[in-house]
Amino acid sequence: MEKAVQTILSWIGDDPSREGLRETPARVAQAFKSYFSGYGQEPEAFLEKTFEETAGYDEMVLLRKIPFQSHCEHHMAPINGHAWVGYVPRERVVGISKLARVVEAYANRLQIQERLTAEIAGAIDRVLEPRGVAVLIKASHQCISGRGVKKPGVDLVTTQMLGCFRSEADRRQEFLAIVSADGPD
Repeated sequence: MEKAVQTILSWIGDDPSREGLRETPARVAQAFKSYFSGYGQEPEAFLEKTFEETAGYDEMVLLRKIPFQSHCEHHMAPINGHAWVGYVPRERVVGISKLARVVEAYANRLQIQERLTAEIAGAIDRVLEPRGVAVLIKASHQCISGRGVKKPGVDLVTTQMLGCFRSEADRRQEFLAIVSADGPD
């Protein structure tokens, strides 16, 4: 990895042996380990420990504005955004930090936002088997703001509605109303 970074530094026209860049290849290697740590995680495992002592709670559980950073698989450019993750439990709930961990594990892989949204919803649906799952992601992509058409300030919004969020308009509207109330990022 470090040799590859040295090659890139030379390719862009800089000198990888100069003082300010000597440690850059090692730093980039460490950064990439962090950026792409999701490949070493199994997101569904975060959802395996659940709690059944809910006193019959059967309304929406929604974790709002979960910040995340990812990288697009086409340019490896940064993606920065927030995820809203909701579900309607059947008989058990999961610790709320686990929802954020699922978002982070999938985000820490090369991604397109549409797949990221679907992966998060799918994992929650498969493991928790809730009445429904709703995921909304709003993110800015450096591949559109910093290169190509160079349109800063543009956000991409994606949603995935499963179960009762897909089949019940009132449930879906409840989720979207709460997301809208959060206002702009």
